[in-house]
Amino acid sequence: MRYGLEILDVERPGRYEGIEAGATIKDWAETPLRIALLFPDVYEIGMSHLGLPILYRALNSMEGVVAERAYAPWRDMEAHLRRKGLPVLSRETSRPLSDFDLLGFTLQYELSITNVLSMLELGGVSLLAKDRAEKEPLVIGGGPVAANPEPYADFFDAFFIGEGEEGVKEIAAALLEAKKRGDSRAQKLESLGKIEGVYLPAQNIPLFEG
Repeated sequence: MRYGLEILDVERPGRYEGIEAGATIKDWAETPLRIALLFPDVYEIGMSHLGLPILYRALNSMEGVVAERAYAPWRDMEAHLRRKGLPVLSRETSRPLSDFDLLGFTLQYELSITNVLSMLELGGVSLLAKDRAEKEPLVIGGGPVAANPEPYADFFDAFFIGEGEEGVKEIAAALLEAKKRGDSRAQKLESLGKIEGVYLPAQNIPLFEG
């Protein structure tokens, strides 16, 4: 699906439509593992972040894996999506976030967490990790904010703490094999938990002092 001409009424509609030079489009029928790389801020800010293109290229270099991108809608577009009952779509193939196997959020600053929740809600994904059904995407967070994950742990199935470019291909490889085996959601998370740097909030009881 695409948004259509009606988004011409919102500010800077190019934020939500169009493929840039260098974008990668793969055949979903040939790529069992589908990953959405999500930046919880508007397109202009997300595109200036150097880390996202590195992860994007690394994942799309893998056979059997496709990575697409989505960014947070600005206030006028968010209101339009809610009014029309439309989802946040990936830029490359205009798919809703709920169609992907893994949603990977780049968390650069704490105040972006509210945008994470808006993107999940508009993407048709349950906000709380404990409420997600078997077929819903896994949600993982990485970046500077992931170094202190507990304040946001209820919303994420996993965090990657460390340099994302070093772990992203290992995470994708583990999920690709898990999907080929037909693993359950819990089994996929168990596979991720074996990767150095991956933190699974549901499998840990934090100890708070003070």
